[in-house]
Amino acid sequence: MSRMISRREMLLDSYLGFGGLALANLMADSARGAASAGNPLAPRSRQLPAKARSCIFLFMEGGVSQMDLFEHKPELVRLAGRQMPPAKGTVGEIATFSAAPNRIIPPPAPIRQHGQSGRWLTDLMPRLATVADDLAFVHGVKVDNNNHGPAVYHTLTGNQFPGSASIGAWVTYGLGSENRDLPGFIVLGDSRGSTIGGAGVWGNGFLPAAYQGTLFRNGATPIVDLNRPDEMTEASQRKELDLLKWLNERHSAARTNASELDARIAAYELAFRMQSKAPELVDLNRESEVTRKMYGLDDPVAEPFGRQCLMARRMVERGVRYVMALHGAGGDRWDDHGDIQGRIPKHCREVDQPIAGLLKDLKSRGLLEETLVVWASEMGRTAFDNNLVTDKPGRDHNQYGLVVWMAGGDVKGGATFGQTDEFSVRSVEEPIPLRDVHATLLRLMGLDQERLTYLHAGRFKKLTDIGGRVISEIIA
Repeated sequence: MSRMISRREMLLDSYLGFGGLALANLMADSARGAASAGNPLAPRSRQLPAKARSCIFLFMEGGVSQMDLFEHKPELVRLAGRQMPPAKGTVGEIATFSAAPNRIIPPPAPIRQHGQSGRWLTDLMPRLATVADDLAFVHGVKVDNNNHGPAVYHTLTGNQFPGSASIGAWVTYGLGSENRDLPGFIVLGDSRGSTIGGAGVWGNGFLPAAYQGTLFRNGATPIVDLNRPDEMTEASQRKELDLLKWLNERHSAARTNASELDARIAAYELAFRMQSKAPELVDLNRESEVTRKMYGLDDPVAEPFGRQCLMARRMVERGVRYVMALHGAGGDRWDDHGDIQGRIPKHCREVDQPIAGLLKDLKSRGLLEETLVVWASEMGRTAFDNNLVTDKPGRDHNQYGLVVWMAGGDVKGGATFGQTDEFSVRSVEEPIPLRDVHATLLRLMGLDQERLTYLHAGRFKKLTDIGGRVISEIIA
């Protein structure tokens, strides 16, 4: 006598078991949602063993010139002013630029080896050179677009088009946060202007709205309207919020897709708690004078980014899961199409002391082992200048030449992966796709790129899209 089979058995037996795989993934997502229904940022277990508990992502907007900071290319000095040979293995603008009339530009300062690892670093970043052995570099990373907007989106969300979830949103979705009184994902903005792409580059995309980044301004008042009005007491504010929460929850209960409203309810509650916790967080005067100088707060040029880096340390110290510090805005981006002799030294002075101070401070407090620090831009630059008229040459965009470095956590300090050609145009072997860097970042945070998924529009989305290779060569 035949027996009735269950729906689960039917799925497992059909289509070579793929139905069962999909069901298992759906059930995992359902369990994740149920476990965090009361608090979407509740801490969650890692999927893989890892030391890092938090991530600080330092993003240099504009396209950092890799051969001026991190790559020793003698040919740029020997052939300075001459036409560069056409770039092999490139398409689009890079191929066109390299075949057009151009002139090779030497770096604005010598590049020397430092530390036991023999790391090549520009003389313009002498303080970063003192922590050279803590850094692991990836050279010759390729992004999918040679223009700033799409490249910024690609670097920070894994997709060159708007609408995808940012790295910070993915990390907080996967791990939650260890501080219920602060956002799990915080963005420290550059006071000189907004980022290309705006809030979309730290947005939640298709993930629930609770995982989007929260922007803190750079300056004396990072959080607007933090303090309640003088005429309002804590008790009266609590009563107002309770009423508002009751109304919102009634509205949400009658609807199947209300993640934005649920996130708004959680945001109101978080904002209430932040009024008692955040003032202490953003008060950098509580730091010693020695610490403030370590980050360059006594130098007017380094002070703005120094504040961001010091704030980032204070945040991860308090359990914030992911902090992104932005450098470069408006006319002060690393988009140096002209005058690299004048502009690159200025950029370097703005970030050299703060970044070195951050790494040293984290290490001295025992925090570097549990904090992953990532440094990136949206692209690299060309070895040549196409503007043959100006006497202050610069460099063009290069989607094949991005350099990324990491430190902390399980990163193998002093390691190197990838190598660019003699003109720093592209990898001497196959280009390293950006998704490999994203896969490595997730792995170092204890997240499996294949398991960190979200069902959207009939497809299980992930940060690395079709999947990336974890760069094990830079992992201890």
